[in-house]
Amino acid sequence: MRDDIFQKVHKVMSLFKQCTTMKEVKQTHGHIIRNGVDQNPFVLGKIISFCAVSERGDMNYAASVFSSIENPDEFLWNTMIRGFGKTRKPEKAFEFYKRMQEKGEVADNFTLSFLLKACGQLGSYMLGAQMHCATLKLGLESHVFVRNTLIHIYGVLRDDQTATKLFEEIPSPDLVAWNTIIDSHVNCGKCKEALDLFLRLLQSGVDPDEATVVVTLSACSTLGALDFGRWVHSCIDQVNLGDIVTVSNSLIDMYAKCGAFEEAYETFSKMEGKNIVSWNTIILGLATHGHEDDALELFSKMLEEKLEIPDGVTFLGVLCACSHGGMVDEGRRYFDVMSEEYHIQPTMKHYGCMVDMLGRAGYVEEAYNLIRSMPMECNAIVWRTLLAACQVHSDVELGEKVRSHLLELEPDQGHSSDYVLLANMYASVGRWNEVMSVRKSMKDRGVQKPEPGNSLVGAYSHILI
Repeated sequence: MRDDIFQKVHKVMSLFKQCTTMKEVKQTHGHIIRNGVDQNPFVLGKIISFCAVSERGDMNYAASVFSSIENPDEFLWNTMIRGFGKTRKPEKAFEFYKRMQEKGEVADNFTLSFLLKACGQLGSYMLGAQMHCATLKLGLESHVFVRNTLIHIYGVLRDDQTATKLFEEIPSPDLVAWNTIIDSHVNCGKCKEALDLFLRLLQSGVDPDEATVVVTLSACSTLGALDFGRWVHSCIDQVNLGDIVTVSNSLIDMYAKCGAFEEAYETFSKMEGKNIVSWNTIILGLATHGHEDDALELFSKMLEEKLEIPDGVTFLGVLCACSHGGMVDEGRRYFDVMSEEYHIQPTMKHYGCMVDMLGRAGYVEEAYNLIRSMPMECNAIVWRTLLAACQVHSDVELGEKVRSHLLELEPDQGHSSDYVLLANMYASVGRWNEVMSVRKSMKDRGVQKPEPGNSLVGAYSHILI
């Protein structure tokens, strides 16, 4: 009898190895039921794992399979929690956690790590703190996997102080812990501190990996710390990480955002195994920093030589190039090509680029009509882009109409730029009474211009190692 069950289970497992879609998993599940092994936890675990882990999985199907199990074990509970934590309804992970507790099952390090990640998905600091308390209660806070997840979640929830405290309590942090705390600081906008942590990592004798240099280069990009980025590039060459595509893409992004376009293009040219992200990074970098012709030339090369199929990000770079270069006809054509030839649905960002391009060129009425034809509701950023264009081209009538749309979107808010643009627009046509009225309204509502920002460009230029 046991040999017969073993053979059936073995046969089913061989079928699972061939499954790549939910259709195949469902067919295999039918085979399982017919062979009478539908209560075998190992077999059912395979179904639920596919639904939870695979990009083609289906957690609703996993839930239906799970409900048929008489006595699910800890692994199955954890897999359900993990799977729902990755969906658009991560709160369901906590529903299963509650059911798990009601069944008398005790959470382990995997349970808590999956739940903490779900807290990050939900963006709930309070829930994250509650799960942190649960780790303390169960004595799992010092577990490496749980501790690193806690640091990550506090970074996601923008509490760099607690993330740092948890990290500093680790006697000998491993590479994962270092990567997590550096990434947490970048996510919290503490990029200078992230670079300091990278230096500490090297001084501790831990060798960086792909994840380390990618997040560190991201911090360099944000700060405009070109010299530090160049030094990180030299470290990358020393530890033989330069051939990794994601690392090269990060270098291109860093050089482009820091204005070092020759180095960005050189890195791109030397790359082997370029992917669509590589092309998008260099095209967008060139497009947004005054090298519109070069960006479009690269895009044409990519299409003509059939090196990659463009995606939505590619066309975002192309439309940015057209906008910054004043190439309205080309922009219109590429916008149509995107949807008609490549079947890419334009997003708010694509429409924003088109409105910016048309507005810069003085086609404010066309830009307004484009917004009105959008399949989604226009956001305040795009409306403000058009309002700025109305001010530049002294189109008061349309500007007032655009301002009314902004007031519909934000009836209780007052963005200082709206008032300034409106006042300047009235001033450009000599309507001084309206200028005074706008300024009085701004004062009455207590709207103030934001404080000027600070620059950290060159903050690390003195570092030489």
